[in-house]
Amino acid sequence: MGSKVGNNSYDYSFKILLIGDSGVGKSSILLSLISNSVHDPSPTIGVDFKIKLLTVGGKRLKLTIWDTAGQERFGTLTSSYYRGAHGIILVYDVTRRETFTNLSSVWAKEVELYSTNQDCVKILVGNKVDRDSERAVTREEGMILAQEHKCLFLECSAKNTEDVKQCFKDLLYKILEVPSLLEQGSAVVKNQILKQKEVQESARGGNCCS
Repeated sequence: MGSKVGNNSYDYSFKILLIGDSGVGKSSILLSLISNSVHDPSPTIGVDFKIKLLTVGGKRLKLTIWDTAGQERFGTLTSSYYRGAHGIILVYDVTRRETFTNLSSVWAKEVELYSTNQDCVKILVGNKVDRDSERAVTREEGMILAQEHKCLFLECSAKNTEDVKQCFKDLLYKILEVPSLLEQGSAVVKNQILKQKEVQESARGGNCCS
């Protein structure tokens, strides 16, 4: 993926969700992308989101990446969390089988129930492949589940920033192929430009016309 882009200069703005059970490495994946370093983050309480500006396929993108605590159910928060998402990263831990089965029994159902974008792009990510000797879910099983839910598929280790970058790159290239998502992503940018103009005009006293 390309270098950072200017703070107020981008072609599309996309909302990306990280979902899955607690402890599967969602926050580590997010930290790895944002800071290119991995810490051992404390459990996310409520919802955390980060902004990432990058260039993919010659397009300047602003990503708002949302991470939520997998061990909690937020009720009213859930629908707003999913609303308007352009991409969803479903994460499981390849060493903990229950995190894999919960993707079908809990998380995929939530996506179906609450996601407002029919064309939303999903990627299934099996994390912690660096602990291959403890593996409880095979790569083949992951690929089959991804096919069932019409997801892209990738195995990675959040400790490897190249793995994490590849996950986001695969997701973003796919989003950039979907006309309806591009339209929504560019609409956000246009609205922000309009708001900036309104603020500038009001700062000048609103004398925009001679």
